[in-house]
Amino acid sequence: MRIKNTASKNGSIQLSDHFTYRKLLRYTFPSMIMLVFTSIYGVADGFFVSNFVGKTQFTAVNFIMPFLLILGSVGFMFGTGGSALISKTIGEGKKKEADSLFSLIIYTSAFFGLILAVLGFIFIRPLAAALGAQGEMLAYSIVYGRIIITAIPAYVLQYEFQCLFAAAGKPELGLSVTAAAGILNIALDALFILVFRWGLAGAAAATAGSQFAGGILPLLYFAGPNSSLLRLGRTHFDGGALLKTCANGSSELMSNISMSIVSMLYNAQLLVYAGEDGIAAYGVLMYVSLIFQGIFIGYSVGAAPVTGYHYGAQNHAELKGILKKSLVLISIFAVIMFTASSALARPLSVIFTGYDEGLLNLTVRGFSIFSYSFLFSGFAIFASSFFTALNNGLVSASISFLRTFVFQAAAVLIFPLFWDVDGIWMSIAAAELLSVITSVLFLRINRKKYQY
Repeated sequence: MRIKNTASKNGSIQLSDHFTYRKLLRYTFPSMIMLVFTSIYGVADGFFVSNFVGKTQFTAVNFIMPFLLILGSVGFMFGTGGSALISKTIGEGKKKEADSLFSLIIYTSAFFGLILAVLGFIFIRPLAAALGAQGEMLAYSIVYGRIIITAIPAYVLQYEFQCLFAAAGKPELGLSVTAAAGILNIALDALFILVFRWGLAGAAAATAGSQFAGGILPLLYFAGPNSSLLRLGRTHFDGGALLKTCANGSSELMSNISMSIVSMLYNAQLLVYAGEDGIAAYGVLMYVSLIFQGIFIGYSVGAAPVTGYHYGAQNHAELKGILKKSLVLISIFAVIMFTASSALARPLSVIFTGYDEGLLNLTVRGFSIFSYSFLFSGFAIFASSFFTALNNGLVSASISFLRTFVFQAAAVLIFPLFWDVDGIWMSIAAAELLSVITSVLFLRINRKKYQY
């Protein structure tokens, strides 16, 4: 007996349906918007800190942010890996087992979140110092980081629920929760910085508050009676399931950790080639990148339960259709985002750095080169997520590791030797292009195995 997503209110779309382009977009749209709203957290802080607190504080936020993202990325591992396993279990008709897996994954990730918060609070100062922060920038990095670290357990849950809402057949509810948390973050930024004059600490408190809302509200929803496919309740320890979850989600964990480590490497290179202004300019690029790539990641997260369900149900024709349609949609998104980022390079840069002509020019120059990365990045993101949904964590992790660490690290170390600061901006696009080639090879190699 197959379990259909009868609980969904997303235009009555069920995981067992045949997915046309329109239906696939409707089902994944809430996840895309949800990831965009999540990206607004950092963007809101960046806007308020840059324009109303100070350039050094803005640089400190960009400097310490990769470390904070590493701590929260555990939630993405449990969310994507758990979503793949849970969706496959639902596709096999095992409702009670799916609920038990869901509960086990939530409890385990919350426990890990607490451990990470303690470790992060202890090691943030020596890490920031080791990465080159000194004087005021070091002090500001510690202030901002330690306040946000108090919300890491909720941040882990928030990351996780962004993936699991789609598996529960409630992508639109996930969008509502994330949108509410994003709006709360902006409101608190304005209140704490403009009204209370709390400065950098106010920006951190605003983000921490929104993360608590984004993590705890879904927890309360799933703990009580609800109309989704999943419910939080009693479970039993299943080491094999947790291992499978971690293996499935390892690519997303690897991707987030690698991107954060590479961001630290970019910051170090920019300190050498462009000084603190280089870090500030890179921060602006990352804010825009988080929003634009939220479309790619959101689509991939939203489509993963559909892929996982039909893989579990052995619907090979549908699986092949999902892959083909997804590649077409990713291509369309890529062209739109490249065009938009090229056209909006100066207006978006002005929002963050309009108060400093030199910094503005550096940011616009970087933006014009960086925009080319959007033509390529979505394909590797989707390919990695696709293999996660097929419960092939090894291939998924390989794509993510090569994309976010090997290619980018190599490029950012080599390209500046020939093209100075421009080489740093060029390295991102070059790494994404290599990732597309790698993804195509993995898709071709595994075509017969999964019959897509």
